[in-house]
Amino acid sequence: MSFTRIDALGASGLAVLLAAAVGVGCSPRPTGQVSSTPAGSIANLMKERGLSEADVSAALQTYMPTGKKDEYYTFASGGHGGNMIVIGVPSMRILKDVRVFTPEPWQGYGYGDQSNQILKQGSRFGKEMTWGDMHHPALSETGGDYDGEFVFVNDKANARIAVVDLHDFVTKQIVTSELIQSDHGATFVTPNTEYVIEASQYPAPLGGGYAPIEDYKDKYRGAVIFWKFDREKGRIDPDRSFAMELPPYMQDLADAGKLGSEGWIFINSFNTEMSYGGTLEGNPPLESGASQNDMDYMHIIDLKSAEKVAAEEGKTKKIAGMKVIPLDIANEEGLLHFVGEPKSPHGICVTPDGKDLVVSGKLDTHATVYSFEKIKGLIDAKKYDGKDAYGVPILPFKDSIRGQVELGLGPLHTQFDNKGNAYTSVFIESTVAKWSLKDLKLLGKQKVHYNVGHIVTAEGDTVSPDGRYLISINKWAIDRFAKVGPLLPQNLQLIGIDGEQMQLLYDMPLPLGEPHYAQMIKADKLDPIDIYKPAGIDVFTGEKSEFAVKAKEERIERKPDGVHVYMTAVRSHFTPDIVRVKKGDTVHLHITNVEQAIDATHGFTIGSYNVHASLEPGKHVDITFVADREGIFPFYCTEFCSALHLEMAGYFLVEPG
Repeated sequence: MSFTRIDALGASGLAVLLAAAVGVGCSPRPTGQVSSTPAGSIANLMKERGLSEADVSAALQTYMPTGKKDEYYTFASGGHGGNMIVIGVPSMRILKDVRVFTPEPWQGYGYGDQSNQILKQGSRFGKEMTWGDMHHPALSETGGDYDGEFVFVNDKANARIAVVDLHDFVTKQIVTSELIQSDHGATFVTPNTEYVIEASQYPAPLGGGYAPIEDYKDKYRGAVIFWKFDREKGRIDPDRSFAMELPPYMQDLADAGKLGSEGWIFINSFNTEMSYGGTLEGNPPLESGASQNDMDYMHIIDLKSAEKVAAEEGKTKKIAGMKVIPLDIANEEGLLHFVGEPKSPHGICVTPDGKDLVVSGKLDTHATVYSFEKIKGLIDAKKYDGKDAYGVPILPFKDSIRGQVELGLGPLHTQFDNKGNAYTSVFIESTVAKWSLKDLKLLGKQKVHYNVGHIVTAEGDTVSPDGRYLISINKWAIDRFAKVGPLLPQNLQLIGIDGEQMQLLYDMPLPLGEPHYAQMIKADKLDPIDIYKPAGIDVFTGEKSEFAVKAKEERIERKPDGVHVYMTAVRSHFTPDIVRVKKGDTVHLHITNVEQAIDATHGFTIGSYNVHASLEPGKHVDITFVADREGIFPFYCTEFCSALHLEMAGYFLVEPG
């Protein structure tokens, strides 16, 4: 039954349907059994709670009976939480909090040798980073469609990229280059995930180091890094990666061409004024200084040609260990072109057919639709309006676009459905605008609450969007939820987009950082594992650990580098359950969960030693620490695992040295 028809049922008909669908208290019923709940009681419930037919229609579209699974996964950035949040759609239930750039004790991430090593991969200039500002998850693609194998995420603050493997939803790699000091046009992938794109945002001297801010135009630069992804290994290969120097504009979002535009990369920018602030020194604030020009520049990069140039002798230079194509070589080889973008652009989105690019200017009221065919023709004909101060050729704006559509105040980011429609977030108005790609006509708006940033539709930036659902990622909640003090949750609002009119379905408070962007993928494209097998898997290598412990082979050995404890966990005991060491010993715990039953997860902690591990079925962890305080320290299982969970414990004895 369609929800358009539901809306036409009226209160009594809707009450009957709701009673049949969920029964009293939403308790499950055997298939075919009809609830005996009087229809009037549902109508009374609607009246008592002040629910409209639209409210109940929305509830029916998001309600998931116990045991029923969502149709989509949404992967949302966790902002300055440095994490990634997995949300089911249409239920909007949080399914997973994937830790990437920040430690998290429940999952033991950052509390063991293996995960500590992953976090150390993200060290910059010799300093370990314990937080990150995650902005843009990017699912791996095959043929321009999500394939459900990996998701890549960025850290804007510390210019890092991470790889999350979706067979177990665990971060497997963090890479960073000291070439750039921040990133925002990251992460975005090419249609077959050959490269993961990382574009800098705030210009700085490449490779780090100091230059006076007054030398901004001469010594500050941007760059874009093309991280080569090895699909077979499931890892980024830094040795096969390269970068391109860019002028000191503030590069923003990016996207990769697809189908007819495959092989090209598009990055928008702001601050062509090259403002750098200095309010106490008599200069305008960076904000206003960077908002003077009517046009900024879209960066158009020929990636296929850049890849060839990067492989040529003498065409690159090494900066901070990264192979870089200098700006003069990029100009000489015709790798980089600019075209004007209306005032302070943010979103840049390639349409599903790869033929057009949609750009919105934050200080403009339009979405501007560029034709890739026109852009390519202008490049081939070398038809330019001139060059910028760094020698980059500029294409004529009017000859590059197909047209513009008036959307309202503060358009930002665009996604697409399967019916030829585009959806753009409009920040100042707090609306989502729906418009026709073919006709460039506004079709309608949906009010959201409040200050929407990015939006996501189901598979909405692939070659084959699904439509159906849109999530508005709102920065302010204000009056949406119960008060929790000055720091409010974000509000992710689910909107149905299948009908002619958009329908607001669900408000979801999210208190795990500030989500910036998300991607939504069909659930059946993913095939995550249930257990690690055989038991003893190091989840960060995917192989059985050399320290894996089998049942009846548990032991404690003193070696030159310390005391090695080979331990197993199984319901409901650890073996060994007494560990004796001396003060000052380096202790190496090697713990294997030998369970092979789904959800038979254990935890492990030693009190007062800041030790914790999560032991999913078949997982092996190693934990190294110094027994620097004598005493008696209980250890126990931290994950409720059985009726005898409290008895799953032991003692760590530190004798005087």
